[in-house]
Amino acid sequence: MSGRDPVKKALIISLFVSVISLSIKIGAFAVTNSTAALSDAAESVVHLFAVMFVVYGYYLSQKPADEDHHYGHERIEFLSVGAEGAIIIVAGITIVYHAMLSAITGIEINNMETGIVLLVIAALINLLLGIYVLKVGRREHNMIAISNGKHTLTDVWTSGGVVVALLLIHYTGWLFVDVVVSLMIAGYIIYEAYKLLSFSIRGLMDTRNPEIDRALKNVLKKEKGKTIKGWHHLRHRTSGKTTWVELHLVFDDDISLKNAHDEATLLERKLIDALRTDAVITLHLEPYEAHEEAHDILKGANKKKDLDEFV
Repeated sequence: MSGRDPVKKALIISLFVSVISLSIKIGAFAVTNSTAALSDAAESVVHLFAVMFVVYGYYLSQKPADEDHHYGHERIEFLSVGAEGAIIIVAGITIVYHAMLSAITGIEINNMETGIVLLVIAALINLLLGIYVLKVGRREHNMIAISNGKHTLTDVWTSGGVVVALLLIHYTGWLFVDVVVSLMIAGYIIYEAYKLLSFSIRGLMDTRNPEIDRALKNVLKKEKGKTIKGWHHLRHRTSGKTTWVELHLVFDDDISLKNAHDEATLLERKLIDALRTDAVITLHLEPYEAHEEAHDILKGANKKKDLDEFV
C-alpha cells in the first residue's frame, strides 16, 4: 500500500493520539474520583480498542482479490464499522452501570480544578483529531475513516459534558449532576453507536444505495431508444470503494455481436463515469424479440428438474 495513502495516515495518527487522550482522561479520573470522568475514560478505552480494530480493518480492505476472495476484501468495512458500533454500545452500558452504582453508594469528588484542565486538554486534542480524520474520510469517500472521525468527535462531547458537570458541582455543590451527566453521555454515545450499526447492517444486507441507483438509472434512461432497446434486472451493491453492477441489455435482433459488444462497452464506461466509486459492470446482452422465451430455460433450475425438460 502506498505510503502516501491519506486514510492510512489518518487512522494511524488516530491510533497514537487515542493513547495520549486516554492517558489524560485516566489522570483526570484518578485526581477527581468523578463517575462522569470515569465514564469518559471508559469510553476512551473502548475507543482505543475500536481504533485498533478499524486500522486492521482498513489494512485488510486494501488487499487485492485473491484465489479465496474473488471480490476482494472491502466488505470488511461493514464488519469494522459494526464492531465499532457494538463496542461503543458496551461502553454506554458500562457508563450507565457505574453511574447507578455511584448514585447508590454515594458521590465524592476531589481536585475538580485539575480534572477540568485535564479534560479540556483531552477534548481539544480529540476535536482537532476528529475534524481531521472526518475530513480525510469524506474526501476519500471512506466510511471506515468517517466512522472513526465521528466516534472521535463523540469523545469531545463526552469530555465537554464532564467538564460542564464538574463546573456545576464546583459552583453549586450539586453532586447528583455527576450521575445525571454520566447518563446523558451514555445515551448520546449509544445513539451514535446505533447509527454505525445501522450502516453496517445495511451494507451487509446489500441495501440499495439511492444515490448510486439514481446515477445508474439516469445514464440508462439517456441511452434507451438508441441502439439499446431496453434494460432490466438492474442490481448493484457497494463495498468500500467498489460498486458492483449487474443488468440485462436488450438489442435489436439483427445487430451483430461485435456492434452489440461495442455499444455495451461504451455504456459500461458511461456507467462507471457516473459513479464516485470504482465500479465493476457485468452486462447480459439479449435479443429484443426472444429474450423472454430464452429465459424459460432457466425456470426450474436447481429445483431437481432436468435441463432436458426445457430444451
